[in-house]
Amino acid sequence: MREIQATAGTLGLEVVLLKLQRAEDIALAFDALKGQADALYVCTEPLVFTNRIRINTLALGARLPTMYGFREYVEAGGLMSYGADLRNIYRRAGDYVDKILRGAKPAAIPVEQPTKFELIINLTAAKALGLTIPESFLARADDVIE
Repeated sequence: MREIQATAGTLGLEVVLLKLQRAEDIALAFDALKGQADALYVCTEPLVFTNRIRINTLALGARLPTMYGFREYVEAGGLMSYGADLRNIYRRAGDYVDKILRGAKPAAIPVEQPTKFELIINLTAAKALGLTIPESFLARADDVIE
Protein backbone atom coordinates (compact mmCIF):
# COMPACT_ATOMS: atom_id res chain seq x y z
CA MET A 1 0.00 0.00 0.00
CA ARG A 2 2.91 2.36 0.66
CA GLU A 3 4.03 1.93 -2.95
CA ILE A 4 0.53 2.53 -4.27
CA GLN A 5 0.13 5.66 -2.14
CA ALA A 6 3.56 6.98 -3.15
CA THR A 7 2.90 6.41 -6.85
CA ALA A 8 -0.56 7.95 -6.59
CA GLY A 9 0.95 10.99 -4.90
CA THR A 10 3.40 11.55 -7.74
CA LEU A 11 0.45 11.42 -10.16
CA GLY A 12 -1.59 13.85 -8.09
CA LEU A 13 -4.09 11.17 -7.06
CA GLU A 14 -5.50 10.51 -3.62
CA VAL A 15 -5.84 6.96 -2.34
CA VAL A 16 -8.86 6.02 -0.23
CA LEU A 17 -8.16 2.72 1.50
CA LEU A 18 -11.08 0.48 2.40
CA LYS A 19 -10.45 -2.83 4.13
CA LEU A 20 -12.77 -5.78 3.70
CA GLN A 21 -12.85 -8.44 6.37
CA ARG A 22 -16.21 -10.04 5.61
CA ALA A 23 -18.46 -10.30 2.59
CA GLU A 24 -20.92 -8.01 4.38
CA ASP A 25 -18.30 -5.23 4.26
CA ILE A 26 -18.43 -5.02 0.46
CA ALA A 27 -21.71 -3.10 0.15
CA LEU A 28 -20.65 -0.86 3.06
CA ALA A 29 -17.38 -0.09 1.27
CA PHE A 30 -19.24 0.99 -1.85
CA ASP A 31 -21.54 3.17 0.24
CA ALA A 32 -18.46 4.81 1.80
CA LEU A 33 -17.00 5.46 -1.67
CA LYS A 34 -20.01 7.36 -3.02
CA GLY A 35 -18.79 10.66 -4.37
CA GLN A 36 -15.22 10.01 -3.19
CA ALA A 37 -13.74 7.88 -5.96
CA ASP A 38 -13.37 8.06 -9.71
CA ALA A 39 -11.97 4.54 -10.11
CA LEU A 40 -11.04 1.44 -8.11
CA TYR A 41 -7.88 -0.59 -7.85
CA VAL A 42 -8.96 -3.81 -6.16
CA CYS A 43 -6.25 -5.79 -4.39
CA THR A 44 -6.19 -9.52 -4.78
CA GLU A 45 -7.15 -11.64 -1.79
CA PRO A 46 -9.41 -14.66 -1.26
CA LEU A 47 -12.43 -12.68 0.01
CA VAL A 48 -12.27 -10.36 -2.99
CA PHE A 49 -11.78 -13.22 -5.44
CA THR A 50 -14.77 -15.11 -4.04
CA ASN A 51 -16.93 -11.98 -4.35
CA ARG A 52 -15.54 -10.66 -7.64
CA ILE A 53 -18.88 -10.77 -9.48
CA ARG A 54 -20.60 -8.89 -6.68
CA ILE A 55 -17.81 -6.30 -6.55
CA ASN A 56 -17.98 -5.79 -10.31
CA THR A 57 -21.76 -5.46 -10.20
CA LEU A 58 -21.56 -2.82 -7.47
CA ALA A 59 -18.72 -1.03 -9.30
CA LEU A 60 -20.72 -0.89 -12.54
CA GLY A 61 -23.77 0.33 -10.60
CA ALA A 62 -21.62 3.08 -9.06
CA ARG A 63 -20.05 3.80 -12.49
CA LEU A 64 -16.56 3.11 -11.15
CA PRO A 65 -13.95 1.66 -13.53
CA THR A 66 -12.04 -1.19 -11.89
CA MET A 67 -8.44 -2.33 -12.20
CA TYR A 68 -7.26 -5.72 -10.99
CA GLY A 69 -4.13 -7.82 -10.89
CA PHE A 70 -5.52 -10.92 -12.64
CA ARG A 71 -7.66 -11.71 -15.67
CA GLU A 72 -10.23 -13.74 -13.69
CA TYR A 73 -11.62 -10.50 -12.29
CA VAL A 74 -12.04 -9.04 -15.78
CA GLU A 75 -13.69 -12.23 -17.02
CA ALA A 76 -16.16 -11.70 -14.15
CA GLY A 77 -17.05 -8.20 -15.41
CA GLY A 78 -14.21 -5.92 -14.28
CA LEU A 79 -12.82 -3.30 -16.65
CA MET A 80 -9.16 -4.30 -16.87
CA SER A 81 -6.28 -6.13 -15.29
CA TYR A 82 -2.54 -6.11 -15.52
CA GLY A 83 -0.56 -8.76 -13.76
CA ALA A 84 1.21 -12.06 -13.86
CA ASP A 85 -0.28 -14.77 -16.05
CA LEU A 86 -1.59 -17.26 -13.46
CA ARG A 87 -1.82 -20.07 -15.99
CA ASN A 88 1.90 -19.67 -16.67
CA ILE A 89 2.63 -19.61 -12.93
CA TYR A 90 0.66 -22.83 -12.43
CA ARG A 91 2.59 -24.49 -15.27
CA ARG A 92 5.86 -23.44 -13.63
CA ALA A 93 4.60 -24.85 -10.32
CA GLY A 94 4.07 -28.15 -12.11
CA ASP A 95 7.72 -28.05 -13.17
CA TYR A 96 8.69 -27.63 -9.52
CA VAL A 97 6.58 -30.64 -8.54
CA ASP A 98 8.20 -32.67 -11.32
CA LYS A 99 11.69 -31.78 -10.10
CA ILE A 100 10.83 -32.66 -6.50
CA LEU A 101 9.26 -35.97 -7.48
CA ARG A 102 12.43 -36.77 -9.42
CA GLY A 103 14.50 -36.26 -6.27
CA ALA A 104 15.47 -32.59 -6.24
CA LYS A 105 15.62 -31.02 -2.81
CA PRO A 106 13.08 -28.17 -2.59
CA ALA A 107 15.63 -25.89 -0.90
CA ALA A 108 17.98 -26.36 -3.87
CA ILE A 109 15.44 -25.20 -6.46
CA PRO A 110 15.75 -21.46 -7.14
CA VAL A 111 12.73 -19.27 -6.51
CA GLU A 112 11.39 -17.70 -9.70
CA GLN A 113 9.61 -14.42 -10.21
CA PRO A 114 6.82 -14.19 -12.79
CA THR A 115 8.16 -13.37 -16.22
CA LYS A 116 4.95 -13.22 -18.22
CA PHE A 117 2.48 -10.42 -17.55
CA GLU A 118 -0.76 -9.72 -19.35
CA LEU A 119 -3.07 -6.79 -19.94
CA ILE A 120 -6.73 -7.76 -20.24
CA ILE A 121 -9.48 -5.29 -21.20
CA ASN A 122 -13.22 -5.87 -21.00
CA LEU A 123 -14.96 -3.80 -23.70
CA THR A 124 -18.40 -4.81 -22.42
CA ALA A 125 -17.58 -3.22 -19.05
CA ALA A 126 -16.10 -0.17 -20.79
CA LYS A 127 -19.30 0.29 -22.79
CA ALA A 128 -21.45 -0.10 -19.66
CA LEU A 129 -19.35 2.63 -18.01
CA GLY A 130 -19.58 4.89 -21.06
CA LEU A 131 -15.82 4.69 -21.65
CA THR A 132 -14.03 4.60 -24.97
CA ILE A 133 -10.76 2.69 -24.83
CA PRO A 134 -8.20 4.17 -27.26
CA GLU A 135 -7.16 1.89 -30.11
CA SER A 136 -3.50 2.37 -29.16
CA PHE A 137 -4.25 0.92 -25.71
CA LEU A 138 -6.32 -1.95 -27.13
CA ALA A 139 -3.41 -2.80 -29.44
CA ARG A 140 -1.21 -3.35 -26.37
CA ALA A 141 -3.68 -5.70 -24.71
CA ASP A 142 -2.96 -9.40 -24.55
CA ASP A 143 -6.67 -10.12 -24.61
CA VAL A 144 -9.78 -8.04 -25.22
CA ILE A 145 -13.08 -9.38 -23.91
CA GLU A 146 -16.12 -8.30 -25.93
